[in-house]
Amino acid sequence: MRTAVYAGSFDPPTNGHLWMIERGLEMFDRLIVAIGSNPSKSYSFSVEERLDLLRASTGNCERLVIAHFDNRYLVDYAKKMESKYILRGIRSPNDYEYERVMRHINADMAPDITTVFLMPPRDIAELSSSMIKSLTGPAGWEETVRRYVPEPVFDALAARGGSL
Repeated sequence: MRTAVYAGSFDPPTNGHLWMIERGLEMFDRLIVAIGSNPSKSYSFSVEERLDLLRASTGNCERLVIAHFDNRYLVDYAKKMESKYILRGIRSPNDYEYERVMRHINADMAPDITTVFLMPPRDIAELSSSMIKSLTGPAGWEETVRRYVPEPVFDALAARGGSL
């Protein structure tokens, strides 16, 4: 069974994340979408809220696992989950440089794990959780943000009155 781990903060999940998840499910027998924690980051949604938002946004698929890992390198988590692949998205030259370096470091730590890169289509290539957070709040934010996030995420943002 070919298993991949797709990790990120998912704060909040976006349509770009969903695109990656859909492509991952096309490529792999099992996809683990894992929320990682970075102690130097502050989050708008708790880990439990992000897990719930991902589950609500992806529906029920027995080949998809939504999980959380903490205080562990991604390659170590992938090994623990018996995954031979790490799935990563590249949206920009900055993403490419960061991911290129991380791919080499990960290969040094776990040469048997392959990093697979996907580039999203143009209409969602600039999409990030940070961008969503920056668009949320000003008058009329709903119309702008709605097109970039799954419905459960939009509902969670609206429940907060657009305040993150």
